[in-house]
Amino acid sequence: MRPSARPPALPGHTLGVRAVAAVAAVVTVAAGLAVRAGADGAFAKYAGSALYTALLCALVALCAPRARPAAVASTALGLSWAVEFAQLTGVPAQWSAHSTAARLVFGSTFNAPDLFWYAVGAAAAWAVHTGVRRRATR
Repeated sequence: MRPSARPPALPGHTLGVRAVAAVAAVVTVAAGLAVRAGADGAFAKYAGSALYTALLCALVALCAPRARPAAVASTALGLSWAVEFAQLTGVPAQWSAHSTAARLVFGSTFNAPDLFWYAVGAAAAWAVHTGVRRRATR
């Protein structure tokens, strides 16, 4: 085997990654609801932005359990930024006017500071994912 070749993942490994990702998604949603219920203002808004990307990281890991943490975080960050920039078109605002779910997923108004907080959420999720992965391989 070449030194750079990755050994094949064990079938149980992907199930374990998916289980951890599913738990992370539930915990992230719970954290978002807790922040929304217990805080307001800038802290709640930007914590929500960071948690949004952390949730996307968990969902990407759930869908692609063999992906490396950097790829998971980059994908989630890219999706978050794409949604934020889509808000410049007005389409998410139209969807949000008709659906609470659309408002939660797509938002309605572009806010440049969100771009930074999405990166914070991706970095935090990357760090957790990397730590969990290292611990699992010991």
